[in-house]
Amino acid sequence: MMNFRSAVTVLFIFSLSVMARAQYTMHKMVSVGYAYQNQSFGELGGKLLFLKHDDVIYRLGGSALMGSAGSKFAIMPKLQADVLLNFEKNVDFYHSYYLLIGAEGTNKYIAPKIGVTLFGILDLAGGYAFPIADARLNGKELKGLNVNLTLNIPTVFIHDMFK
Repeated sequence: MMNFRSAVTVLFIFSLSVMARAQYTMHKMVSVGYAYQNQSFGELGGKLLFLKHDDVIYRLGGSALMGSAGSKFAIMPKLQADVLLNFEKNVDFYHSYYLLIGAEGTNKYIAPKIGVTLFGILDLAGGYAFPIADARLNGKELKGLNVNLTLNIPTVFIHDMFK
C-alpha cells in the first residue's frame, strides 16, 4: 500500500511540474557586461528567461564577476533574479522597453536593484549593495552603490549566426 501511495505522489508531482513548465516559454541567454561595486568588474555568465505573456518576464541567472580588488585579480560568483515589467499587452515589436526589478547576490554582498531593459537584451540597472557579515574581497569592502550594464545574447541568435 505504501509503494502505491509513493508512486501516485511521485506521478502527481511530476505531472504538476510538466503542466507548470508547459505554461511558460524558456529561453537561454549568454550575458556579458560591466558591474561597478566599489570596484570595476567584468561579468560573464548565463541567464534563463521565462515568459507566458509579453508584459511580465522572469529571469534567473548566474555569472562570474572578474576584476582587480586590492591590486589582485579576483573572481566572484553571482546569482540574480529579475522581473521585467511592461504594462502593455500584445504589442510585440513596439513593446521594446521594460522596467527591471530584481536582486543579485554574491558570496560578499546582496544588492536589490531597479533599472530598465531594452527588449530584455540590453540592461542598465542600479541599486545598493549590503555586505554579508564582514565579507571582504582582497581586503576591499563591497558595499554601497551598485551599477550594472549587461548585454544578454539569446543562444538561438548565436546558433543561427554560425549556420
